[in-house]
Amino acid sequence: MSKSSEPGGRLETLLKFLERDPNNLSLMTDIVDAALQQQAPEVARDILDRYASKAALPEREQNLRGLALLQLGDFENGARAFQDLLSNGSDDPSLRFNLAWCLASLHQPGEALALLREPDFVALPQAAALYVHLLHDLGRIEDALPEAKRLVDMHPDHRGLLAAASMVGIDSEDLQFAALCAQRAPGHPDALSTLGTIALSEDRGPDAAAFFGQALEKDPQSPRAIIGMGLTEMLNGRHAQAAADIERGATIFGDHLGSWVAAGWAYIFVGDLAQARRCFETALAIDHNFGETYGSLAVLDLMEGRIEEARREAQTARRLNAESFSAALANAMLLSSNGKPDQARAILDRALHTPLDSSGRTIAQSLARHGLSL
Repeated sequence: MSKSSEPGGRLETLLKFLERDPNNLSLMTDIVDAALQQQAPEVARDILDRYASKAALPEREQNLRGLALLQLGDFENGARAFQDLLSNGSDDPSLRFNLAWCLASLHQPGEALALLREPDFVALPQAAALYVHLLHDLGRIEDALPEAKRLVDMHPDHRGLLAAASMVGIDSEDLQFAALCAQRAPGHPDALSTLGTIALSEDRGPDAAAFFGQALEKDPQSPRAIIGMGLTEMLNGRHAQAAADIERGATIFGDHLGSWVAAGWAYIFVGDLAQARRCFETALAIDHNFGETYGSLAVLDLMEGRIEEARREAQTARRLNAESFSAALANAMLLSSNGKPDQARAILDRALHTPLDSSGRTIAQSLARHGLSL
């Protein structure tokens, strides 16, 4: 194969031709096609801007400009480009998908979800995957699970859809469906995180660490994998590293309540109550109606001698969630500590390391198992 026939060589050759014929619009389009094929979106964008300075961009070139902007991560201008095309009457599913992707990347999941239609899911499995992601991100788990199952049946081999469906299965506590989807998406970082979460739930710490480690190799910024690795470290008693990793993942996630609460507990295990309080208060700022946050704060207040605050928070936790683990622990500590912080700390330390049942699982291990789904 000659150098000029290779993707990079072809782009270089076309650019040299353009130097000799700077007004050749057809040649500019060929350069844009070659640039996008070679993952050189900045070249595509610049050439299209040059084209637009000489003539109005045809519909195809407008779409190519949107694709170049999308590859560059300029989602705002990319969204404008795709919206303009749709406003001109186009009904192409790929345009709606690309616009929805830009809006999702701009943290506008509701607007992105409203764009997608059934024909898009039929034509484009990636649109189906995005739809499942958006339902999940919007907290519509009851809608996301049946839709994920339906769309996986429609596109049974699409790794992105299967990986997205596996995460919905985890958060819906349908572990059988989650595992099935993750196993059919080998190597996808979200699927690996799903398998790690399942291993963690089954107290298979080494397997969990291996899955999360593989996920992080593929996507070092995956919040689920970072938190999962932190929870695995918590399971193994490496609380300082666990706290740092869980908080880092929680920061990337932003509004995942369970990860902030888990980070707070990891700091409690380390003995850093100030950092624990900061994590719990972050969770409280995200959602004032999450019982485990109040129960966790009640435990913390007991350890610091704030008895009345602890009573109020434990009552609130029970009202919001009658089965709240942290509320039950706070109540037990209230009854046993006689309002003495040192005694409360001793009770908590024993509770964290005392097996809950015949399996030998401790409270600390149970926190680790559920940290990704609280």
